Amino acid sequence: MTGERARTPAVERQATVPRLSQFVLEHLLLLPLGVVLALLWANVDPESYFRFSYRAAFPVNDIAMIFFFGLMTKEVVEATAPDGFLHRWRRVLLPVVASLGAALVPVLILRWIVGPLDEPVLSEAWPITFAADVAVSYLTVRLIFGRRHAAVPFALMVAIASDALGFVTIAIFSPMAQPYWTAGVVLLVAAMLLAWLLRRRRVRSFWPYLAGPGALSWFALYRAGVHPALALVPIVPFLPHAARDPGFFVDASPDARDALSQFALFWRYPAQAALFLFGLVNAGVTSGALEAGTWAIPIAVLVGKPVGLTLGAGLATLAGLHLPHRLGWRELIVIGFSAAIGLGVGLFFTSALLSPGQLRSEVSMGVLLSTAGLPLALVSGRLLGVRGRS
Repeated sequence: MTGERARTPAVERQATVPRLSQFVLEHLLLLPLGVVLALLWANVDPESYFRFSYRAAFPVNDIAMIFFFGLMTKEVVEATAPDGFLHRWRRVLLPVVASLGAALVPVLILRWIVGPLDEPVLSEAWPITFAADVAVSYLTVRLIFGRRHAAVPFALMVAIASDALGFVTIAIFSPMAQPYWTAGVVLLVAAMLLAWLLRRRRVRSFWPYLAGPGALSWFALYRAGVHPALALVPIVPFLPHAARDPGFFVDASPDARDALSQFALFWRYPAQAALFLFGLVNAGVTSGALEAGTWAIPIAVLVGKPVGLTLGAGLATLAGLHLPHRLGWRELIVIGFSAAIGLGVGLFFTSALLSPGQLRSEVSMGVLLSTAGLPLALVSGRLLGVRGRS
C-alpha cells in the first residue's frame, strides 16, 4: 500500500504531461505560445529577432500557413454536410447578415478615432478590423455557453463570414495585389478544374490534390498578388469526404479512409507547428509600438463588434429572418466580444496588408490587445446572466 502511494504522484505527473500537451494542441494554444515568445525575444534582443523574422517570413507566412487555412476550410466543408451547422441556408443567412454589421461598425469607429489619436495613416488598416480568430471565438463561446447552445454555431458563422469578407477585401485593396490579376484568375480556374477532374476520377489520396491543383493554386494567387497561404481554400472542397459532419474541431476517426479526413489527420500537428511559427515570426513588437495609434484597432473592435453585431441582427430580424431559440441581445453582445479577438487571423491580415515598419508594429500590437475580448466576453456573460446556459 505504501509503495503504491509512493508511486502515485510520479504516475500522475507522467499522465498529466500527455494530457497537458493534448490540451495545448486541441485548443490551438501553440499560437499564443509563439506570440509570447516573440514579444519576449523582440524586447530582449530586437536585432536578432527581426533578422530571424525577416528570413522566416516567406516560408512561414506564405507556405507553412497554407495547411492551417486548408484545415479551416475542411471544417467549413464538413459543416455543409447533412446535419452540419451550415447545411441549411436559413441557419447561415442571419449570422452572415449580422456579421456585416460586426464588420462595418468597427470600420466606422476606426475612421473616426484616428483623428483624435492624431494617427490618420492608421485608416489604411481598416480591413484588419474584419478579422475574427475562429478557433479562439469558438473556444470562448463554448466556455461560456456550453456545447449545445445555439450561440456556438451562430458565433462560428459570424467569425467565418467576417474573415471571408476580410480575405476578399484585402485581396482587392492590398498594395501587393493586381499586377497579374487576369493570369492569376486563369491559373486558379485551371487549378480548380484539375481538382474537379481528380475527384471525378475518384482519386482517394489527398496527395495528388496538394501536389497538382494545390501547387498551381499557390502559384496563381502569388501571381495575382493575393496571399498564397490561401492556396488550399479553393482546392479542399474538391477532396472526397465523409457524408456527415463529425462536429466542428472534432478530429476524424483514425480509421477514416476519405481523402478529407486523411488530410486532416496528417496535417493537424504540422499545422499547429505552423501556427506556433506564425506567432513567433509576426507577433514580435517592441514596447516602442505602444503609441497612441496602437489603441485604434482594439477600441474599434471591442466597441464596434458587439454594437455592430446587435444592430446587424436587429436589421436581419426586421427583414423577416429569425434569431435561433434562446439567442437575444444579451447573447449577441457576448458573441460580439468573442468575435473581436483577432489574434492569428488579425496578424495574418496585418502581414498581408502592411509592409514591415512602425505602422505594422503598431497595428500588430493593437491586434494582440484585441484578445481583451476574451475576458470581456466572460465578464459580460456573467453580468448579463447568460453564462452557463446549455
